[in-house]
Parts: sequence; structure tokens; C-alpha cells
Amino acid sequence: MPEMMDELEERISQLRGRIRQALAAGERTEVPRLRAELRAAELSWDAALLESDDLAPVPPETLPAGMSLFPVREQVHQVLTVLGVAASPRLIVATHEALFAGGLAATKLASLRRDEERSFRAAPYSRPYYVCAALAADQLVAVRGLLAISTWSLDRRIMGPLSPRVDFLTAAIRLVHHLQTTGKLGSQSIRLLWPFTNNIPGAGGPTEGFEPSRLIAAAQAELNIHEESDRQQREAAAERARRLSDAEQLFGGEQLKAVKSATKS
Repeated sequence: MPEMMDELEERISQLRGRIRQALAAGERTEVPRLRAELRAAELSWDAALLESDDLAPVPPETLPAGMSLFPVREQVHQVLTVLGVAASPRLIVATHEALFAGGLAATKLASLRRDEERSFRAAPYSRPYYVCAALAADQLVAVRGLLAISTWSLDRRIMGPLSPRVDFLTAAIRLVHHLQTTGKLGSQSIRLLWPFTNNIPGAGGPTEGFEPSRLIAAAQAELNIHEESDRQQREAAAERARRLSDAEQLFGGEQLKAVKSATKS
């Protein structure tokens, strides 16, 4: 199993390098295929991890209540994968509490990004992914309080003027779809969705009850208004960001002061 994971990690590293080379050479038609191969390799790595002896199930009597078998970075990765957008610790913790077993405290997230940056700078791309920063579109510095995943495309981690709202709407849609697919649309999950329902026009409210399809439709209707402009702004900023070093693309420029998040997730 360790040998298989080593091979997969080497494959993942090679694919990331080929994606960067393709982008630098302007060979954009190759990027979707390479990214699909990268996602497949990462999924294989995750499967190998879960099958490893190191993560064998712990007898219930030896596992303290509220404790997760997974490290904090993997719990955060689980949540961000569901949300699909950069998110604040508050939203990450609330989503984890509603969807996954084991407790995740916001205090544990305080130093996570810094730890991930130190790890990356010490041994770049030695991990399948890193919990990294969202970057402000204007200054290309880390947006304080927002976490993202390094395997996302650069433009997806950029935060322009419209991005907080676009990401809020996107997260709402993705959460409802996830809850419907997993059959976890219970009272706790509905509490998680109330901030979205209450802040998206036409999605419902405390006096109207909760209807998943209504929330999705309302979020998508507003998303259609902002999405294209936001995409253009993100892609323009991403083009400038590609002149940064790999570490700066993930964690922002070292010499600049991080800006405060414009979102309240």
C-alpha cells in the first residue's frame, strides 16, 4: 500500500507540472484532459489512504466522543470539496458539524494555513493537496479568513468584487445537491441552510418553510446575473497571478499584508 501511494503521489506531482507547463505554453486545450487525469489520480490516492492499515477502524470504546479519525486538514478538505468555493472557518465548522462525524473546532483552523504554507515551502507538491488561501483579485494577496484547496484552478481561488456573492450562491446550490444525494436533508442540515435561505431573495424564509428546489432555483437565478462578470474578473486576475511563484499563487505574496475578507459566510 505505501508503494502504491508513493507511485500515485509521483503521478499527481507530474500531472501538476504538466498542467503548469501547458498553461505557460498556451496549450489550453490540453488542460481539461490533464485535470481530469489529476482528479482521477487524487481519488485513487484517497481510496488508497482509506484502505491503509494506519486508518483501520478504531474500536468505538477506544475513540473519545466527538473525535474524528481524520486529521484537521483532511476534515477541512472534505468540507471544501462539498462547498466547492473558498470558505471561512465558521462556515467550514458549521458544514462539518451538519455533514460529517467527529468534532471540528474553529480554533484548530487558526494555524492550519500557516502550517500548510510551511510544509509547501519546505517540500513543494509533496502532498496531494494543500489547504491554501483565496487571493484578492486586486493585490493578489491572501484574503484573511478564507480557505481553499490547492488543486482548484487559480481563477477559482481568486476573489473579485462579485466573488463573495457568487461563492455564497454556489455554496448554497452545492450544499442542497449534496444533502439530497446523501439523504441527509434533516433538521440539522436545514439549520445549516437557513442563512442561505434568509439571504437569497425568493428562497423562502422562517414563515414560508424550507423547500430545497426553491432555494436552488432562487440561488441559480441570481447566480445567472453575476456569474459571467465574476468569471471574467477572476480569469483576468488569474492571468496576472501566474507571474507569481508557485508558493505565492497558493498563499499570496510574502511581502504584502493580507487583506481582510469581504465575505461573511
